[in-house]
Amino acid sequence: MSLPSRMNERYKAIDRLCGMAEWPNLRVEQVKLEAGHLNPVEFQFNEVGFVLAGRTVTSYSGNGVKKQYLIEQGTARVCPVGIVERDVVLDAAIECLFISLPPGLIEGSALVDYDIDPAKAELVYAGGLADPTLQRIALSFHDVLRRGIEPETDRMFVDGMQAALAAHLFSKYSVDRWRPPARVPQIDLRRLARVLDYVDAQYADNIALSDLAAEACLSPYHFSRLFREATGQSPHHYLTLRRVKAAEDELVRNRASMTEIAQATGFGSQANFIRVFQKATGITPGRFRESRLRRHP
Repeated sequence: MSLPSRMNERYKAIDRLCGMAEWPNLRVEQVKLEAGHLNPVEFQFNEVGFVLAGRTVTSYSGNGVKKQYLIEQGTARVCPVGIVERDVVLDAAIECLFISLPPGLIEGSALVDYDIDPAKAELVYAGGLADPTLQRIALSFHDVLRRGIEPETDRMFVDGMQAALAAHLFSKYSVDRWRPPARVPQIDLRRLARVLDYVDAQYADNIALSDLAAEACLSPYHFSRLFREATGQSPHHYLTLRRVKAAEDELVRNRASMTEIAQATGFGSQANFIRVFQKATGITPGRFRESRLRRHP
């Protein structure tokens, strides 16, 4: 079954189609979207959207419900067949991977993998999802796009990933199994996005809680409480993990010394860098670098 691309119909703000691949019952497209309004569309297939890069607040309506999400690198969205999506607005540019599947694939997974009536395999309409399994599957498809299609070997791999995706969608995002978040964050999402953008830009500096609170136009006390409610982490812990991620990139990208990386990523001293990095990742920076260089010499 060939799945028609709806990109030109849906995304009038497309900057470029970065890559596309299709197999029977599966289409994968990598697209960069500019900020602005998206055209309304009725979905003829099930789609998973995954953010590869960027951060934006998006608001949209579908299935009679209006919602707003903060979406950023690593988050996903599930959009089922039959949904009419309209009034979609992106505050900033993002790069996404769209994976399209026919309805019958989800129904087949329900019957074959779970021995459940396929009529119960309808998917929910949900966005802003932080789902590690969806992330691994999406990045696996993205790897295929980046290195180019190898017809002789990719089909078996793609079939396996397609089956894994269908099973995961049914097991977690079918209407009977979906468990929405218990609470909606009370912090304004655009304020939260400003804070996260600030951390991305300034993580190497000496950032105080008051600096982050000022970006959100809140008192430090209220900001700290609302930030933890929205992200599940304290502001300090979020900043620390952002510095660790930057340090991981530096360890792989160049041969800088531990002291140089500690200074460049906001840890101050080499001793503090090693201590915090090991606590966050379970290994020392030196061992992390060795393991990555062995994998990618």
